[in-house]
Amino acid sequence: MVLQFCNEIGILPRYQGILCHDHWKPYYRYDFTHALCNAHHLRELECAWEQDQQSWAKEMQQLLKTFNQAVNDAGGSLTKKKAAVCRQQYRDLLIQAEIECPPPDIPPGKAKRGRIKRSKARNLLERLSNYEEDVLRFMENPLVPFTNNLGENDIRLTKVQQKISGCFRSEEGAKIFCRIRGYLSTRRKRKVNASLAFRIVFEGKLPEFIE
Repeated sequence: MVLQFCNEIGILPRYQGILCHDHWKPYYRYDFTHALCNAHHLRELECAWEQDQQSWAKEMQQLLKTFNQAVNDAGGSLTKKKAAVCRQQYRDLLIQAEIECPPPDIPPGKAKRGRIKRSKARNLLERLSNYEEDVLRFMENPLVPFTNNLGENDIRLTKVQQKISGCFRSEEGAKIFCRIRGYLSTRRKRKVNASLAFRIVFEGKLPEFIE
């Protein structure tokens, strides 16, 4: 239903950039470049360490944080040489993780349909391995963030409103709400003072970041 809604309002079908998301599989139905949110990975790695005592998860968590700091220190992206060194460190750790968190055994004498159930830690390990490019895309492309938390923050108040009120009274009201929230979010990202942003609107003008 969510994808149907996105298709109907024309957001994802027209999108031509890089989509940073939480690895919700239906997003991969869209044929554009993907990047995975590492804030989600950090939380899942913390869980794998605290609940399942997976030491590789603690090391991977620290490694991703180190990569992120290196990117920030470098001004937004790493050189190909530095990125190659980081990728090798990443792959070496995944090899160690395979020993500590191996795939589940196939039950003897049983032809089981579908994929054999895996632990959350194992699923996370396979995602980090199979989607390496999307996990580490932030290292060399300055347009790709380490996390999509900024995008999630933009929709958080919408979810809060939905939780409190249950729904919008009308489609027009929902559009007005989103328009206002979009304006305020954009002015914050462009570091425009809130009072100035409101004054410009009430004067019937458009701020520079919209023109």
